[in-house]
Amino acid sequence: MHILVTNDDGVASPGLHALAEAMRALGTVWVVAPDRERTAVGHALTLHKPLRLTPLGNRIFAVNGTPTDCVNLAVKVVLPKPPGLVISGINRGVNLGDDVTYSGTVSAALEGTILGVPSIAVSQEGGDRFRFEVGARYAKRIAQLTLEHGLPEETMLNVNIPDRPRNAIKGVRVTCLSRRRFENPIVEKIDPHGRKYYWIAGTRIAWNRQKDSDHEAIRQGMVSITPIHLDSTHYGVLERLRSWEQLIEGIRPAGHARGRR
Repeated sequence: MHILVTNDDGVASPGLHALAEAMRALGTVWVVAPDRERTAVGHALTLHKPLRLTPLGNRIFAVNGTPTDCVNLAVKVVLPKPPGLVISGINRGVNLGDDVTYSGTVSAALEGTILGVPSIAVSQEGGDRFRFEVGARYAKRIAQLTLEHGLPEETMLNVNIPDRPRNAIKGVRVTCLSRRRFENPIVEKIDPHGRKYYWIAGTRIAWNRQKDSDHEAIRQGMVSITPIHLDSTHYGVLERLRSWEQLIEGIRPAGHARGRR
């Protein structure tokens, strides 16, 4: 069985290689990852320039594009047949709550899910150093269970590992996504020419959805596993919004036949 390993920190990331090494016990590993760091690119596809695959070793390739590009090229061009698993990471830093919408790590797993492959994103809490060996151990076990039992249709797993030695981790929790607020999310500076420029930064000051949330699990020293579904439709609101249909149709010119082109 083929396993695709990718990330958004770039093909040289030690987290990527720790993950690939752990996956080799489960199947034939292919590494297809960005040629440089692509943090926070989200689910972007490269449409404005050609993509190039650069072989770096046995079943290891760098791509001059995004994590989503990497998954597409790997599944459709590089691998001899579709993989049994796509696993993305191990990311330097957690991807909790709203951060999953920006994360290239999570987006690579989303793309794998779109392509019909069971997919997992793995992120590691850390500071000056990251305990990738701990994250890789948990990633291997979660990958084993995914391969044995499968995942529900259109569902991926977002895994976050706390910054603790393995014997200090308090357990594993299946969680929901949290919400977070930032203080001063835009930082304004002045360059040497007197012109303003901006950094998107800020300090995270609060989290919501504490009960059973991914942030709560990490804060308590537990591994967080969040199932994420591709369908973002808010079904509970569908019927209420359908009352808007006629109100919106009212802006059409009088006498315009419904459905007429």
